[in-house]
Amino acid sequence: MDLFSPLVGAKALAGQFVILRADVDGERIPLTVADYDRDNGIVSIIFQIVGGTTAKLNALDVGDVIPDFVGPLGRASELDGLSRVAVVGGGVGCAIAYPVAKALHEKGCCVDSIAGFRSADLVILADEFKAVSDNYILVSDDGSAGEKGLVTDALKKQIEAGVKYDKVITIGPLIMMKFVAKLTREYGIPTVCSMNPVMIDGTGMCGGCRLSVGGKTVFACVDGPDFDAHLVDFDTAMERGRMYAEFENNAREKGCNLINA
Repeated sequence: MDLFSPLVGAKALAGQFVILRADVDGERIPLTVADYDRDNGIVSIIFQIVGGTTAKLNALDVGDVIPDFVGPLGRASELDGLSRVAVVGGGVGCAIAYPVAKALHEKGCCVDSIAGFRSADLVILADEFKAVSDNYILVSDDGSAGEKGLVTDALKKQIEAGVKYDKVITIGPLIMMKFVAKLTREYGIPTVCSMNPVMIDGTGMCGGCRLSVGGKTVFACVDGPDFDAHLVDFDTAMERGRMYAEFENNAREKGCNLINA
């Protein structure tokens, strides 16, 4: 979805996010800036329908207005001084990985983009990734798109073929990032992950987005969303992420019912 937001578009950088509400009575949700067009004041977002707010967003039409669109928030990804990087995205996380790959490409870095999806019908941004990648590797769980396998399989194949990465940047489901970090730790490759826990105010005040990184409590909205993947406590993050699954399912059903009515 492209939104006209010239103030946000003027300053947004790869890795940052916005917090929005779909209507005046709605909840605040964080979404990563997938792309931006500074000349025309456009900010692009990509979302998956997982709750009531994303269902409402999906029902908007050209010319509609959303009441709140705050950003850019968070720290931009640190991308300077890198010669070759593997950007590993999974599912809708590829929407976050794409602007990172694009920014690296614009800095003259050699970019290997590895994108993983469950099946061919879920593939997004393939052409966009190809345009900003020196090597685009597509994998899918069922083999219906690209190579059959996991992103870790493709990354390990690259490493064992002798590719030397300055850094691996992984963005996607927590379980995927956990195993990417486990793999790169074995090879001593610095690795960054992008964390997107539950966020409310985006200023570090509410504490909803707290994470354990290196044994310390940090807040994804102001300290991140990028963190050293070898220090993140993924198990605790996954446990906290499941706390609201039932609530999200109920909210999605209510949101869809309202839209269909």
